[in-house]
Amino acid sequence: MLNLSPLIVFVVLYLATSIVAGDFYKLPITVAFMLSSIYAIAISRGMSLEKRIEAFSRGAGQKNIMLMIWIFVLAGAFAKSAKDMGCIDATVNLTLYALPANMLLAGLFLAACFISLSVGTSVGTIAALTPIAVGIAHSTGSDVALLTAIVVGGSFFGDNMSFISDTTVVATQTQGCKMSDKFKANIRIVAPIAFITFIIYMVMGRNISIPQEIPEVELLKIVPYLFVLVIALYGINVLMVLSIGILLTGIIGIASGNYDFIAWFSSMGDGIVAMGELIIVTMMAGGLLELIKENGGIVFIINKITRLVNGRRGAELSIGILVSLVNVCTANNTVAIITVGGIAKDIAERFGVKPKRAASILDTFSCATQGLLPYGAQILIASGLAAVNPINIIEYLYYPILLGIGALIYTLKSGSK
Repeated sequence: MLNLSPLIVFVVLYLATSIVAGDFYKLPITVAFMLSSIYAIAISRGMSLEKRIEAFSRGAGQKNIMLMIWIFVLAGAFAKSAKDMGCIDATVNLTLYALPANMLLAGLFLAACFISLSVGTSVGTIAALTPIAVGIAHSTGSDVALLTAIVVGGSFFGDNMSFISDTTVVATQTQGCKMSDKFKANIRIVAPIAFITFIIYMVMGRNISIPQEIPEVELLKIVPYLFVLVIALYGINVLMVLSIGILLTGIIGIASGNYDFIAWFSSMGDGIVAMGELIIVTMMAGGLLELIKENGGIVFIINKITRLVNGRRGAELSIGILVSLVNVCTANNTVAIITVGGIAKDIAERFGVKPKRAASILDTFSCATQGLLPYGAQILIASGLAAVNPINIIEYLYYPILLGIGALIYTLKSGSK
């Protein structure tokens, strides 16, 4: 049990401090990982201090970790430069323009799905669409919490499915599969759930009318998002996809007069810096788990979790439960996947679970869990922008609820295709 204690220290430290402070973002997660890492180095036995630090550094700098960091750097640069050149505004205007007059709720959900799939971030989608949703709610006399929940729910579609989403990057890299393969496995869960949710909102909003005044749609500014989405679907290397996407934001942004070369570089720099905490967490999590593995902690976890598992179905369920529990404790689905990714890979290999299914399960369960946490960043941001209680939003979050049910059914199905 001592070998596993660094992970327990991290969870208890982060969870207990957050509860006492009354804020799950009061203690920086980087600090929690740092203190847990120091503890892990201190309690490791059978190695000199130099060897312990070497093992930690080896884990922090392993091949998959460095690849994820490169992806985070490019994704940050692309997301910020695209935002500053007006990609988000243009995409929002297009989706609002395309909404059928009597399908406001369903259309808003579809818009959130499309935007989050394009930009790869639930938080960015919520920040872009929530103010619009609130304005529509006020102008039509609709429930603000309901329209806010629609945006939040739809934002997790892209968080789960986008090729440039943090969770997709981490899930595929930790499990060693292609993003396109994970996408194909994931779509089998997500497509029916998104369709059912769309129908629910369509029925609920059939008597609501859409406002007539919509800003002009600038189609050219949507090109970077569409390009990234389309070529990523063909399985092209994500680093190449993001690099070309960044180049397009520069060409279109400068041509449109949104910024010059210096401002473009500045946007990319701001985007990279914004990924700093995630990069640090990724490296420290890799080092922490390497020490736990060196001390036999990973074997201990696998033996305990899989003691009653006798097949692929049980292995898949154990992966889903594990990432969900860690997600509840950390309130961050990306961090949850980073934390348990190596363990999940070992479980998957032991019981013959294909990498694409393991990645899909990790991503889907974590997104479903994150989407229902009242203290999660997404719901907190949405509730703040909408000026409503987070609990009031949760009752309308049909997509995350159904996504969790769909993921559970997916893991309980006989066989592993």
